[in-house]
Amino acid sequence: MDATDLRLVGLLRENARASVASLAQQLKVSRGTVQNRIDRLTERGIILGFTVRTTPDAEPQPVRAVMMIAVEGERAREILKTLRGYPEVRALHTTNGRWDIVAELATDSLEAFDEALRRIREIRGISSSETSLLLSTHKL
Repeated sequence: MDATDLRLVGLLRENARASVASLAQQLKVSRGTVQNRIDRLTERGIILGFTVRTTPDAEPQPVRAVMMIAVEGERAREILKTLRGYPEVRALHTTNGRWDIVAELATDSLEAFDEALRRIREIRGISSSETSLLLSTHKL
């Protein structure tokens, strides 16, 4: 990725609905150049998709949490692959320190949350975990 690609990705992060013409004007390149770069970045897997961000209370997911996970040995990739298949897992982060993985979770109810925690804790290779409910969000 060159400097123009980096700027393009930055602009798309700010507003994924920006028109190609608007992006071209901001980048001082042609519309065709912008479209070709978006296509190339998508084909290469750098741009994975375009999405909508909403406020936490816009969607009916009253139970949100972060789960810190410690992994046995070298099983982090295997566990990450498994967690990607869980609909309750909204994001996954690898980290250093005491915990190896941080998972952001969201469910519709406490019962669904309890079930998700049970299933995650049963994943082979997780040695321990700690979960904290998110009570409020102060910045997006």
